[in-house]
Amino acid sequence: MSRLGTETAFEVLARAQQLERSGRKIIHLEIGEPDFPTADHIVEAGGRALREGWTHYGPSPGLLQLREAVAEDVARRRNIAVDPSEVVITPGGKPIMFFAILALIDRGDEVIYPNPGYPIYESMIEFVGGRAVPYGLREEHDFEVDVGEIIHKITDRTRMLVLNSPQNPTGGVIPREALVELAKVLVDRDIFILSDEIYSRLIYEGEHASLAQLPGLRERTVILDGFSKTYAMTGWRLGYGVMRPDLAQQVAKLQTNANSCTASFTQIAGVAALRGDQSCVDRMREEFRRRRKVIVEGLNKIPGFRCRQPHGAFYVFPNITGTKRDSKTVANAILNEAGVACLSGTAFGASGEGYLRFSFANSVENIQKALDWIGEWVKKNL
Repeated sequence: MSRLGTETAFEVLARAQQLERSGRKIIHLEIGEPDFPTADHIVEAGGRALREGWTHYGPSPGLLQLREAVAEDVARRRNIAVDPSEVVITPGGKPIMFFAILALIDRGDEVIYPNPGYPIYESMIEFVGGRAVPYGLREEHDFEVDVGEIIHKITDRTRMLVLNSPQNPTGGVIPREALVELAKVLVDRDIFILSDEIYSRLIYEGEHASLAQLPGLRERTVILDGFSKTYAMTGWRLGYGVMRPDLAQQVAKLQTNANSCTASFTQIAGVAALRGDQSCVDRMREEFRRRRKVIVEGLNKIPGFRCRQPHGAFYVFPNITGTKRDSKTVANAILNEAGVACLSGTAFGASGEGYLRFSFANSVENIQKALDWIGEWVKKNL
């Protein structure tokens, strides 16, 4: 248990809520959750499923009808052939990274992962006794992966590479050209790729690309995706992994041991999400695009802050080295004194020092108000 990490976003949320209970007004820009309601047709499908009796155990890999819908959707959007036997449905996307690492990583195996990056990658690697080997995502390169750095860090002990695009916390997107360059090296090595594509429908420029689309890597790539970010279904707890059938069987066995199965009625709602009207996704993405412009322009007007425009997800990762204070100090002060909840860049690894993460999954009105409050705090304190 001493090797197990946590996710700071939930800790900051709890502190922010405690301040609210004491009468403080807090603007929440810390949690990675769309602020939109789940679309009506999905909610109706879930309610109908409850009334029709989808309230019992289902198969550990997931209901066949949802695995078929996922296979169709992945094939359509990524142009790769997928069979339902390659799909495992889980309560949220996070179990896929947990189960894949449990199934594939032995003590001492090396896993190359992004830093700054989603903190559960490092937590799970260290929990199973693996060696976490970080690669950087640098501001001067627009937070894109440095393929040369990844290649340099591959050794005979490397068993897995973790990729995340669009990326949390930076909003960076891996271009197809970089994946092609990386694939040339990976194709001849016995390395699995955990490709976290949970934000794949939230890209503002260009199109999503996956290593699974490239020759020779389909069988060694585990795609992690889900419904939380795309369809504003975080509380429904519905995600999935796409992987070769023999690995899917092992991941389903881990699911049997961990939580038996994913809730049946949420899976029926998931079928409606994938096969129903997609305009809800398009509207949400366009609203996030509008908010992105507001928060990036606003942060760049605050002394001591410097912010690049993210190409995906709904986060900005501004550089705050101009404040001459460390990230955690600034994040705590902004929460306690300015009333704006955000995350220190170090919540995403040591390489996040000098940065903050703001989620722009909040209204333009609240984002503008948060920018004003931060600006006032800077004037008084820096």
